[in-house]
Amino acid sequence: MIKTLQDTTTLQNGVKMPWFGLGVFKVEEGPELVNAVKTAIKYGYRNIDTAAIYENETGVGEGIKEGMKAAGISRNELFVTSKVWNADLGYESTLKAFETSLNKLGLDYLDLYLIHWPVAEKYKDAWRALETLYKAGKVKAIGVSNFQIHHLEDLLKVAEIKPMINQVELHPRLTQKELLSYCLKNNIQLEAWSPLMQGQILELPELKKIAEKYNKTVAQIILRWDLQNGIVVIPKSTKEHRIIENADVFDFTLSDVDMAAIDALDQHHRVGPDPDNFDF
Repeated sequence: MIKTLQDTTTLQNGVKMPWFGLGVFKVEEGPELVNAVKTAIKYGYRNIDTAAIYENETGVGEGIKEGMKAAGISRNELFVTSKVWNADLGYESTLKAFETSLNKLGLDYLDLYLIHWPVAEKYKDAWRALETLYKAGKVKAIGVSNFQIHHLEDLLKVAEIKPMINQVELHPRLTQKELLSYCLKNNIQLEAWSPLMQGQILELPELKKIAEKYNKTVAQIILRWDLQNGIVVIPKSTKEHRIIENADVFDFTLSDVDMAAIDALDQHHRVGPDPDNFDF
């Protein structure tokens, strides 16, 4: 049972990753970003997720530095993720992109490095680079993002080291049940981006009804549903009250009936690009 913000899932290589984190997608460089990261760490978050394409790694790094100082914690108590962008996929170019991200973040190592999208003909070379970084101890865990089952199967044919994480769009309108069960079977931890569907499902009557029953917000109900499904979750927010509120999900448990009711909202509906059909 996940009881606190610092509770972790153990990845296949023994590395511990907090179940709950802060995402910073579309948060621009500047004081708001630095403050969001610092605030999250202050209130107990230990998992911070960014990516090269977000163009905010410098601010995230500053927020981490200030947050650690304010919370009196050391680097090894945090779990920091970044991702290599499509334009940099390739063996040498991925190694270079990693160093750039590390420098911007101002860190000596990353806890998790991901291939951001499964660009055909490119992700296998990039994966070799991630394996090199992993073996060199520059990153504690490696994984992928937006990979469907067939992408994972294709990668597993050549991978020396199995992806430890698959971070995908996942929310009650896109429950990804088949992918979840495949990842469970293969000991790949599933992680949800856009768990609140960019706010588009916060007014759903079915979810509001469940939220009232538990005296919680719809966002808290969804995030709890993720955790009970064994999914790592990284909701994005820059507002202090929301950062605190999002993480207030450890004092209740959704019943099997309510879990099933949320599962039933699935419509295979994406707010982000389709991993089988993107052109960037």
